[in-house]
Amino acid sequence: MPAKPIDLGPMHFVKRGDAVAYLNAMLHRYDLGDKVSANDAVVLRAALDRHPDAGMKIGCGITHFSVRTADFGTRCFWVNRPDGTTEKFSHTACVYGT
Repeated sequence: MPAKPIDLGPMHFVKRGDAVAYLNAMLHRYDLGDKVSANDAVVLRAALDRHPDAGMKIGCGITHFSVRTADFGTRCFWVNRPDGTTEKFSHTACVYGT
């Protein structure tokens, strides 16, 4: 199967696996509870726009992204919304659409 290139904001990846690896490394650069930097948020927003449930995940908007625990103690990116609600999302689903 040929590689499928993907662009996430300013970042270009030759194959989707490289994008997942980049986002995974980003996820692990932060401590639990940290707010994601503005530069990383640009890439995350572009990734989230590709999520199959992007509209539901974004909801009323995004104030910032953070890193917190998810199911079974795994770490995950979270959308923090203007109304105070939060929603976790899978960076893998953003890249592969599943």
